[in-house]
Amino acid sequence: MNSLYGKLDPRDIPTYSIKDAARYLRIPSSTIRSWTVGHHYSVKDGSNFFAPLIEIFQQKPYALSFTNLIEIHVLRAIRQHHKIQLDRVRDALDFIDEKFHLPHPLASQNFSTNGVDLFIERYGELIQATQKERIQLKLAINTHLERIEPDDRGLAIKLYPFTRTHEENNPRIVALDPRIAFGRLTIDGTGIATSILKERYLAGDSIDDLAADYQCYRLSIEEAIRCELTQIAA
Repeated sequence: MNSLYGKLDPRDIPTYSIKDAARYLRIPSSTIRSWTVGHHYSVKDGSNFFAPLIEIFQQKPYALSFTNLIEIHVLRAIRQHHKIQLDRVRDALDFIDEKFHLPHPLASQNFSTNGVDLFIERYGELIQATQKERIQLKLAINTHLERIEPDDRGLAIKLYPFTRTHEENNPRIVALDPRIAFGRLTIDGTGIATSILKERYLAGDSIDDLAADYQCYRLSIEEAIRCELTQIAA
């Protein structure tokens, strides 16, 4: 491991490219880049810069930490169900920062237990959301938070990303864990990287062959490959 990151918590090491994050979290790369790097936009007299919502290591090529992925995953709930207003999101995040005094509050269990209502209250006021919209947003955020596993300090240590279009039908089979396989997506509890399974599948190995070689359930192998491919053969 690079000595620059040798003393860092593994979840804070910039491991993931923006492209990897987009693939794992099912969010367009352009959206993730906007949230983490910022973007310029045109105005009448030239251009302005939209500062990023999420703080990342400012080194090129840009890379994201596991903690960053958690933050993006939580914000995904807003993007999926509401016409996101980024300036209002920033104001709501600043409000949460002031309340919790934590560097990454969205990746803390405190946000799950005490912060969701505060965030929705603040964001809802800023965008003038109806009560129905606030309830829908809370359900969406909680659905995303349920995919996060905290450690004994209440900090996110494992993420079960969504692997299917309908969030309510998503199994918890594959996971991102910064302590395992250098943070790559794996079949939970096995350390088997989904990317390796995809490569072998595309090279001609069958689902049954892979299940036998890795001594893993066929459905787990199938779900792992589903994450890596748009669709797999029946």
